Amino acid sequence: MDIFTILKAIILGMVEGLTEFAPVSSTGHMIIVDDMWLKSEETLTKYVANTFKVVIQLGSILAVVVVFKDRFIDMLGLNRIGKGKSITKEPNRLKLTQVIVGLIPAGVLGLLFEDYIDDHLFSTSTVLIGLVLGAVLMIVADLVGAKKPKIKTVDQITYKQAFAVGLVQCFSLWPGFSRSGSTISGGVLLGMSHRAAADFTFIMAVPIMFGASFLSLLKNWQYFSLDVMPFFIAGFISAFVFALLSIKFFLKLINKIKLVPFAIYRIVVAAVIYFVFF
Repeated sequence: MDIFTILKAIILGMVEGLTEFAPVSSTGHMIIVDDMWLKSEETLTKYVANTFKVVIQLGSILAVVVVFKDRFIDMLGLNRIGKGKSITKEPNRLKLTQVIVGLIPAGVLGLLFEDYIDDHLFSTSTVLIGLVLGAVLMIVADLVGAKKPKIKTVDQITYKQAFAVGLVQCFSLWPGFSRSGSTISGGVLLGMSHRAAADFTFIMAVPIMFGASFLSLLKNWQYFSLDVMPFFIAGFISAFVFALLSIKFFLKLINKIKLVPFAIYRIVVAAVIYFVFF
C-alpha cells in the first residue's frame, strides 16, 4: 500500500475526528471530501472503503470515552467497586437507563431503514439537503430555546426529556443532518443549556455509534486483510487524536458561541458545493 493511500486515511480520519461531534455533520463532510476529492473507492473496493469509515468512527468513539471516562465509570457504578467518589453531588444524577431511553427512537428507525439509508441517501446531493435543513433547526433552537435554560447540567435531565431528545436525534439518520446538531438543538428547545445538551449528546453517541459500528463490522468482516490494515490503523489513530482535540475545544466553546455560527458554516459549505460542483 503506497504512501498516498496512507495519507488518504490520515486525511479522512482527520475529517471524521474534527467533525463527528461538532454540529456540522461528519458523514456529510466524509462523503463530500471522499467523493469529490480523495475518491478512496478508486483506490480500494467500495466495501473496504465503507468498512474503513466504520473503523475511523470507532476512533472517534474512543476519544469520547476518554473525555467522559469519569462519567461512564459513575453511570456504570464502577466507582463504587473501586471505592471512588461520584463525579457529581446531584441527588438525581444522569443514569445509564436515561441514556438508553434517549437511544430507543433512532435505534429502532436505524435498524428498520438501515439498508434504504445506505442504498439511497449517501450522496452529495442528499448531504446538501441535510446540511441546510439541519442549519435551520439549529437557528430555530437558538432563537426559541436558548433564552433562559432551566437545565444547567446533564444531571438534571429527566427521562421524558431524554426520550424527546432521542426523537429529535432521528433527523440525524439523514446524512448531512448531524447527530450532534439535531440532539443539541433538541435539548436546547427543551430548555437545556448548550453545554448540558452537548454533554448528553456525546454520552449518547458512545453506545449508538459503537452498536452501529459493531454490526457493520460484523457484516463486513471479510474485507479485513493484512494489506489494508495500515490504511485502517492510520485512519483510526488520526480520527482518535483529532476527535480528542475537537471534543475538548467544542465543550469549552459551545455555551459561548451557541449554534448559529455552526449553522451559518453549514449553509456556506452547502452553497459553495452546490455552485462549484452542480
